Amino acid sequence: MTSADFSEVTESRPEKSLLGPLKKTGGRNNYGRTTSRFRGGGHKRRYRYIDFKRDRYDAPANVVSIQYDPNRTARIALIEYEDGEKSYILAPEGLQVGQKVMSSRTAEPKVGNCMPLNRVPLGMFVHNIEIQPRKGGQLARSAGSAAQVSAREGDYVHVILPSGEVRRVLGKCRATIGRLSNVEHQNVKLGKAGRKRWLGRRPHVRGTAQNPVSHPMGGGEGRRAGGRHPCSPTGKPAKGGKTRRKRKYSDRLIMRKRGRR
Repeated sequence: MTSADFSEVTESRPEKSLLGPLKKTGGRNNYGRTTSRFRGGGHKRRYRYIDFKRDRYDAPANVVSIQYDPNRTARIALIEYEDGEKSYILAPEGLQVGQKVMSSRTAEPKVGNCMPLNRVPLGMFVHNIEIQPRKGGQLARSAGSAAQVSAREGDYVHVILPSGEVRRVLGKCRATIGRLSNVEHQNVKLGKAGRKRWLGRRPHVRGTAQNPVSHPMGGGEGRRAGGRHPCSPTGKPAKGGKTRRKRKYSDRLIMRKRGRR
């Protein structure tokens, strides 16, 4: 069993004005039907409102503290603007308390600053990348994640995502400089089933161990291999089968598919 290193965390109490309730679903939809199996339980949490948009332009802010967020793998930073307004942002690696951060077209490409992709120097690592202008960051938001700006093509910028996918993103979309904190998160070993339950994950049951009424791969005399290609309880292929019904509009912006480095 191993645990995360919390040496970068400087404050344990969250900012009350930026907290909200977090309702649990247990993997059920609004009809009460299970749409995501093996969910339920878990420790009670309160949601931290994160500023993914960084839309206070040309307004410098001071980093007050680095905090732990139970709802995500990366650390978060509490920042305070000159007028007293506070907000949470994703904390990149190397961000220090007392440092100044800013969201601006003319900002320096320093860790924690937010700027349009067409202003970011080539080869630099960024995170919290927008797909549509002013919608807020959607790409590269988990612990240790970073995408690399590789080239410019007209109104677009080529970005190498953590998965290896190369995608064209509009140059006026914003991103934050640096790699996200808590890089060692991927090396954490839970060590026992209880820690998985704290995260809201219930035991996973193999399809071949179930009855035929419960799973397409269930039943049979003795131990069986399933009798068919691996699938979900609804028959959807689990390993390599095509499951998407249509192409997404944004697929046309993919230059190289993920997993091909």
